Amino acid sequence: MITVKSKGELKLMGDAGKLLAEVLDELEEYCRAGVTTNEIDRRADRLMRQRDCTPGFLGYNGFPKSLCISVNEEVVHGIPGSRVIKDGDLVSLDCGLVFKGLWADSGRTVMVGDVSPDARKLVEVTRRSLEAGIAQATPGNRVGDISAAVQKVVEAAGFSVVRNFVGHGIGRNMHEEPQVPNFGTPGTGPLLKPGYALAIEPMVNAGSHEVEMLPDRWTIITADGRLSAYFEHTVLITEEGPVVSTAA
Repeated sequence: MITVKSKGELKLMGDAGKLLAEVLDELEEYCRAGVTTNEIDRRADRLMRQRDCTPGFLGYNGFPKSLCISVNEEVVHGIPGSRVIKDGDLVSLDCGLVFKGLWADSGRTVMVGDVSPDARKLVEVTRRSLEAGIAQATPGNRVGDISAAVQKVVEAAGFSVVRNFVGHGIGRNMHEEPQVPNFGTPGTGPLLKPGYALAIEPMVNAGSHEVEMLPDRWTIITADGRLSAYFEHTVLITEEGPVVSTAA
C-alpha cells in the first residue's frame, strides 16, 4: 500500500530534507584527497546528531555505519573504513536521517580534485537524469514516467542504469511502496497522487548495467570494473508539482 502523507507529515519531511541537505553540503566540502571514508562517516554522524536527527542508516538491517560511501567502481552501499580518498576519485555519499519520526534520504557523487573528462560526463549525466525524473513526479503521471525519463537521459549519453536496485517510497519508514526503477515504460506503474513521497535515485554505470556484491554483503560494484555515479533526492508530490525536500 502506498501511504498518503498528511500536510503535517509533508511539512516535517520538508524540514528533515533541509537538514539533510545541510549535512550533505558540509560532507561534500570535507570530501577531499587524504581523508578516509571513516572520517567522513564520523563527521556525518556528528552533523546529524547536532541537528537533533537520528542517523537512519546506522543499524538499519545490520548496516554498521551512519553513511554509505561508494568510490569509483562501487555503485552503492559501500561501508566506510580505512580507505583514503585520492585525487581523481568519484565518491558517492548516500545519507538518510530521521527527524521527528519522518525520513529524508539523499545522496550525490562528489568529484574529488582533477577527475577525467569521462568521469565528469558520467556525473553530469547522472545529475541530469535525476532532474528529468523529478520533472515527471507530478499528480496524474505514473511511476513509469519517472523511470522512463531517467533511462532516456542515461542511455542517450551511452551509459546504463543499474537494474538490480531502485528508488522507493519514503515516509515514516525509509523503504515504502512504490518501487521506483530507473528504467521503464511511460504510462505504466502506480498512479502518482498528492501526498506521496518518493526517493528517486539514479545509479548510472559507465559500462554495463550489471553489478556484483562484495564479500562484505553490502558493497555493490560494477561487474566490469568501470565507474559508477549516483544522485538521489526525496521528492514530495503536491498539487502544484514535485517539491524536492532535500534540495540545498
